[in-house]
Amino acid sequence: MTLNKIVEALIFASLDPLSTKAIAKIVRRIAAREEASEELQATKKKHVEAALLELNEEYERNGSPFLAEERSTGWKLYTRAEFGSYVRELYPGQKVARLSPPALETLAIIAYRQPITRAAIEAVRGVNVDGVMQTLVDRGLISISGRADLPGRPLLYETSGAFLEHFGIKGVDELPNAVELRQVPLPQPEEPAEVTEEQLPLGEADDAQTAGEGDPVSTDETAPAEEPVEEEADGEEVAGEEVDGESLRGRAKGFM
Repeated sequence: MTLNKIVEALIFASLDPLSTKAIAKIVRRIAAREEASEELQATKKKHVEAALLELNEEYERNGSPFLAEERSTGWKLYTRAEFGSYVRELYPGQKVARLSPPALETLAIIAYRQPITRAAIEAVRGVNVDGVMQTLVDRGLISISGRADLPGRPLLYETSGAFLEHFGIKGVDELPNAVELRQVPLPQPEEPAEVTEEQLPLGEADDAQTAGEGDPVSTDETAPAEEPVEEEADGEEVAGEEVDGESLRGRAKGFM
């Protein structure tokens, strides 16, 4: 029984990807229990990696539809891409999930600049990303990694293991031009302005000044409430409906 065949049996039978360290540990434990060869009992990670390389070379020579590939969590057997149309026929109810261009843009920003806040993403894209972010979270491509050390402690987002699995990479360092794109300066979100006395509403500023001089502050509780001022665009009333970034951009194009 060779190490190549043992490794092949393990990654074929495992429901989850197996790391080289885990494979080597299993081989050593079972080899010692069954008093197998000293070579198997001394199996290390480098031996497992060499066995996997030989296994893929054997698959290539024999024209096998399988290949062993390493992902972020370990090794697993996959069918080759050219057999994809046949394999998909086994699961007719599962449609290929595609992301919209805005979702891909947002996902790319997160992948290259993670961890990142929602405000920082919106500063780059220039639109609201609430709906897109929710879609990415629902599909498991991004997750919350913590909170930023900023005012308000906003949430930080990063890509997930499902993202690495979906794009067939072991880590974000394998993304195209990863080092270069991480150093490109990006637009930063505007910091909220500090509230000063000059920024207070006129009535509050007058009251504060009067109170500071020691005079009594008078308030008229019967004064009528100020009516809201309706904004107009090109003679058309704005109804005040909530509009996401994509709809707003489409509306802007309509006025051009």
